[in-house]
Formats: sequence, structure tokens, C-alpha cells
Amino acid sequence: MTAVFAHKALLPTGWADDVRLQFVDGYISDVSGGQAPAESDVVTSCIIPGLCNAHSHAFQRALAGRTEERSPEGCDSFWTWRKRMYELAGRMDASLLRDVAWQAYTEMLESGYTTVAEFHYLHRDPTSGEAGMSMFEALADAAAQSGIRLCYIPVLYERAGFDKPQPEGPQQLFALGLEAFLEHHARACEQQNAALSVGIGAHSLRAVSELSLHEIAAAGREYDSPIHLHIAEQQREVDQCMATHERRPVRWLLENFDIDAQWCLVHATHMDPEETQALAESGAVVCVCPSTEANLGDGLFPLAGFLRHGGRIAIGSDSHVSINPFEELRWLEYGQRLATQSRNITALRGAHVGREIFERAVEGGAQASGQSVSGLCKGAPADLVALYDDDPMLTGHGHDSRLDALVFSGYRLPIERVMVHGEWRVIEGEHKQRDAARVSYRAAVKTLGAGR
Repeated sequence: MTAVFAHKALLPTGWADDVRLQFVDGYISDVSGGQAPAESDVVTSCIIPGLCNAHSHAFQRALAGRTEERSPEGCDSFWTWRKRMYELAGRMDASLLRDVAWQAYTEMLESGYTTVAEFHYLHRDPTSGEAGMSMFEALADAAAQSGIRLCYIPVLYERAGFDKPQPEGPQQLFALGLEAFLEHHARACEQQNAALSVGIGAHSLRAVSELSLHEIAAAGREYDSPIHLHIAEQQREVDQCMATHERRPVRWLLENFDIDAQWCLVHATHMDPEETQALAESGAVVCVCPSTEANLGDGLFPLAGFLRHGGRIAIGSDSHVSINPFEELRWLEYGQRLATQSRNITALRGAHVGREIFERAVEGGAQASGQSVSGLCKGAPADLVALYDDDPMLTGHGHDSRLDALVFSGYRLPIERVMVHGEWRVIEGEHKQRDAARVSYRAAVKTLGAGR
């Protein structure tokens, strides 16, 4: 396919009518409004850019809905959930990871994600204990099967806590020495292609030493890799960082590292106003994961203050209790409404929250995954979502409120088609390999014993 015609398209300059997009080698080569379709064009009602899922732990898809029973102690938290996650990780070999990730990535595409940043620390296959490339290859295979654009983020995990220099128990599956980790990153970079890029990451300040984090940052600079890091997700992490460094996590990071647009900080939930402003002004992007943060009881990201100071945001489905970018955007805004007892918090550039929060996520997701060009414009990846414009969700909505309806109407998504790298992966709302992925996933879940 070389071109798509859309009666309506969301371009970086705004909505346009009768738009024709042409493609060469998986990238947009031309965008023209006020056109008529050519005979060979695929004709669509309405197209928008695809979104980046900027923080994913694909293996946790098999845990969704399985940690919602109250413990006998009645004091459940992120830390009690983590024990269940560790149990799952301890059974997740490369073959199972591939099948679980294939299902997750297929669901992402059907919901409008076209890129995923996979924050990966399961370096050791539990059946062998070896830390080779098999787990990376499983993710790359799942991405290729589904067709999603993959930004692979290998993550260093080297200690159990600020004052615990060795990983404990199940964390051994995550652990790599710094030298082995940097070699792994370099080998993964050799596998990059048009649909597979490589970043680099540290699990968190508590799990990586300052020296190692400097080495990771240096490798990120050398390879031009996006640098990802969990930070300040839980109050306990803040307290421990204060006890160790006499600084809150974000403040300590900003004081000791050159944080800029190459960095993606995940969660950053617990920041004071000074940290919020300083992080916003650094140019780094924050990946917020509202459905997971709510599910785990993390807290609310200080969105309003962050955006007022020029902050950049991306979204991620993280633990995959929900795989729906529009739900993430909806709850990102709703959390702020509940906290402030007011409405329409995110509308700072314009009047309409839906369009603004969507466009911010497009821009921030591209930054988090290392894409230099985003949106439906010349030179950008040919990654797009075609909507049924006559769907009841969108009926009666014009250019001003169309994205408001898409974000804030909690109905079935009106997605007709999804394209990645110039190829349709979803047609008539269904991924072309939906059935095959489901069969493999059911078998994987049975093997994992996750259905008990």
C-alpha cells in the first residue's frame, strides 16, 4: 500500500479535511489536504496518530485480575502485590514470555497503541538461570508477530535496596552485573531495525548504585538510547532515599545527573512543588500510568503543576490491568479532578481537554521511545489509527469535541484500522492474528498456573 485517504485527519497543525497520506518504506512521504482519493487508496473516515505505550512490563499481563482478593492481614499494598508479581516472574521462561507478550501487544494495537517501550528486567530464564539473549528474543519475536513497533529498554537491577547491596530471593532472576548488563545492551543495539529500537534503563534508585547509574547514563549517551527509570512511585521509596541521601528521589537525581530530554522518568508520583517545577524545566518526559498507579495504590502525579511549568508527559499501561490508552488519558485527568474538586485541568494550550491531553501523549510518547518526528507529518513513521466516524461515540461531534468524546466516553473504542510502519495490523477492529495470539496465551496461562 502506498497511500491512505481520510475525510478527516488530525495533523500537527490541527484537524484537516480530505487528507491524502503517502508512504515510502514505512514512513510518511507526503501529507496533503483538500485532495480527492486515488483509485488505489484505502479510504477512511477519520485518522489520528498512533500512541506510544511508554511503559510496559509485558509478562504482567498474565497477572491482571489475579491480585484483587484481600489478604488475611487486611493491609494490602504495592509491596504485597509485588510478592505475587515475583511469583509469576519466577515461572516465566522465554517461551511463555513470548506468548504472553504476543497477547499483550495484540491488545495494544487493537486499542490504538502503535509503539511499546518494554521496560525489561527478566534477564534470566528461570528454567536455566542463564542471562543470555533468550528473553529479549522472545519479546522481539512477540513484537514482530503482532506488528507493534518495539522500543526495548533493558533494565539494570543489581541490589535489593538503598542499604541492601545484594538482590534477595526472587530478585536474583532480575540481577545482572554492570559489565554483563552493558554488554547485553550493546548486543541488543546490534539487532535494531526500522521497527525495533533500543533504549537503556535502571530499575530504580533503590535497585541501582549511583556509580552504575552514571555508567548507564554514559552508555545511553554513547548509543543515543532513551534512558528510563522508575522513580518516587511509593512513599516508602521517598523515605528510604531521604534516610540514605538526605534528599527526596527526584531532587537527588536532578542534583547528581544531567537530566534532559533523553530521560524518561516513570511515575514520579511523590514530588514536592520544587521538584515538580525543576523536573518540568529539565525537559525530561514523565511517563504516567494511571490505571496501574490506581490499582497499586501509588498516589496521584502532580499533573497540574508539572504542566504549568512546561512539563512533558507520556502514558503507559505498565502492569496491564487495562490496555486502553484513552482510559489512561481519561483517568489521568479524572485523578486531578478528584484531587482538586474542579474540572478540565489539562486544558492549558486550548479549551478542549481531550485533544490537548491526547496530543501531549503523542509528543511525549515519541520522546520516550526516541522518535525524532511524531504525528501525521512528512518523515514520521507511518503509524496511524483509523476511526469509525459514524460510531455513536463520535456521532454529532465536530473537530472541537471529537477527541473529547474519544477520551471521555467510556464506550467500546470506535477503531476501524490500525497501521504500523505502513502495514495494516488491525482491520475492522480486530487484529489479523487475534485468534492465534489468544490460543497461545491460553496455553501459557495454563502452564503458568495463573488461572488457579
